[in-house]
Amino acid sequence: MSLDPGLLMDLTPIIAICTAIGTGGWIFNNWLRMRHGYPLENSWGKSIYPRDNGEAQARVQLLTQENAELRAEMSAAKDRLAALERIVTDQGYDVARQIESLREARTLATLEKETRQ
Repeated sequence: MSLDPGLLMDLTPIIAICTAIGTGGWIFNNWLRMRHGYPLENSWGKSIYPRDNGEAQARVQLLTQENAELRAEMSAAKDRLAALERIVTDQGYDVARQIESLREARTLATLEKETRQ
């Protein structure tokens, strides 16, 4: 049983297109994995990227440090927001009175400083 040469000629472009699509998909998949930090594996499942655990550990250390800094910053922002909410939601909400009391306190502090000299 032999293949018809005309059939083989008809299937050649389809085979080439399927091979190109498969190869392109494999390249795209590996590019995405590298971009998002997943390890690349060879045909036996051994990790080939990142090259060693030191590189991965350094990356984890940097991310952990950045995460701690961002958490501290978020905590400070929450504290400031809580203070602003407390000021705004107080029953005796009188901004003008509070501003005047702050001005008076600053004026008294300035006067005390001048009298000491």
